[in-house]
Amino acid sequence: MTHSVKQYIAWRCAQELKSGIVNLGIGIPTLVADYLSRGSVTIHSENGILGVGPEPSPEEFDIDLVNAGKQPITVLPHTSYFDSSLSFAMMRGGHLDATVIGALQVSEKGDIASWAIPGKDILGVGGAMDLAIGAKRVIAAMTHLTPKGDPKILPQCTYPLTAKKRVDTIVTEHAVFKFYQEKLWLVELNDDVSFEKLKEMTPASYEIAKDLKRVQGRHTFIG
Repeated sequence: MTHSVKQYIAWRCAQELKSGIVNLGIGIPTLVADYLSRGSVTIHSENGILGVGPEPSPEEFDIDLVNAGKQPITVLPHTSYFDSSLSFAMMRGGHLDATVIGALQVSEKGDIASWAIPGKDILGVGGAMDLAIGAKRVIAAMTHLTPKGDPKILPQCTYPLTAKKRVDTIVTEHAVFKFYQEKLWLVELNDDVSFEKLKEMTPASYEIAKDLKRVQGRHTFIG
C-alpha cells in the first residue's frame, strides 16, 4: 500500500467529519487528523486526551505526549487530560459523535471485523469494541483488497467480529459506501475503476445510489 493510497483514504474520511468529538483509530485513521478542520472537530484519544493537536515538528516533540497508538502529538489550548476509566466511559456512554476505525473486513450488513486474523498473533482488541458500539457514527477506513488481493467488503465477515451492524460508512481508495435502511449503497466511485471491476472486487451485495458521484480520486490527489 503506497503512501498516496493511505493519505487519500484519510483525506476522504476527513470529508465526512464536519464537527463534533471524534476518535481516530490506529493506522490509516490516525492520518485523518492532518485533514480535519481544527475549529470544528475535537479529537479524542482513548489513552485520556481530549483536544489532540497536529503532529509535532522536531522542535515540538515531547516524549510524554502520545496518542493511543504511541505516536507523538501536540496539544491545544483547550486540551484536557483524564484517566482511562473516564476515557472509556466517554466511549461507552455515547459521547463520541464519530469514530474512524481501520477494518480487516466489513459485511454487507454493517458488521465489522478489525482486531484479529485467525492463525496470527493477537495483540488484543483494545478499545475497538467500545468505539464501534459507543460512537454515534462508525466510519471504516480501509484498502479495498488485502495485500494478497482478497476482498474485504463481503457478504459476511469470516474474521472475529468487533461489532454487528454498526458501520455507517466505508471509505476505500476506490469507492465510498453508506448504509441506509439496512442496505449497503455505493454513493461514490473513483473514475479509474469501472462498475464491472468494482463488482469483481466487492462480492457483497450493494445498491447503486441514484445520486452516485463519479470522482477523479487518488490519482489526482496531492496529500
